[in-house]
Amino acid sequence: MDAFRLYGHKESGNCLKTLWTARHLGLDFEWIEIDIFKGASRTDEFLALNPAGQVPLLERSDGRTLAQSNAILIYMAEGSDLIPQDPFDRAKMMEWLFWEQYSHEPYIAVRRSQLRFHARRASDLDPGLLSGGRRALGVMEMRLLAREYFVAEQLTLADIALVAYTRVAHEGGFDLADFPAVQGWVRRVESALSLPHAGDTAMAG
Repeated sequence: MDAFRLYGHKESGNCLKTLWTARHLGLDFEWIEIDIFKGASRTDEFLALNPAGQVPLLERSDGRTLAQSNAILIYMAEGSDLIPQDPFDRAKMMEWLFWEQYSHEPYIAVRRSQLRFHARRASDLDPGLLSGGRRALGVMEMRLLAREYFVAEQLTLADIALVAYTRVAHEGGFDLADFPAVQGWVRRVESALSLPHAGDTAMAG
């Protein structure tokens, strides 16, 4: 794969999972930090790259761009062990990628953002964020009770996508001690990606 640019913000799990994947695969890329809290994703220059004004964003050397974190993961990991070769396992990986964005991130990431970056009190938040996040963690716990990883007993994009916000779920008021299988899986994925444990340090990039 030719060299490319990754635009993102290191406080965003959606951005970090693209950074971790690119590093894990040893790809040739340049990381460009976009401070979303200072409006850097809303400048004319950035909006010319992505009119949606969102990160992460991948920019190829030919000028073509790709948005949406999980689409970027699939593009970068094409042909690697992070995407299972078996058609069913590959589709199962996709299932978890879709589920992460629809049933996990809207609860765990949003509650974390409200508490950590917007100085909201837990008592003022929509209680559905907590119950929805715990429900998502419960689904993950059941999946991981008898397996090491989410799909095909190997590290795949499903694990990388899901670990991004799960590893910092405590910042959103979620106690992973209630989900021991998830807690053990987080450690395994962090180790596989050479990441420090999020419980011991800030969200590392």
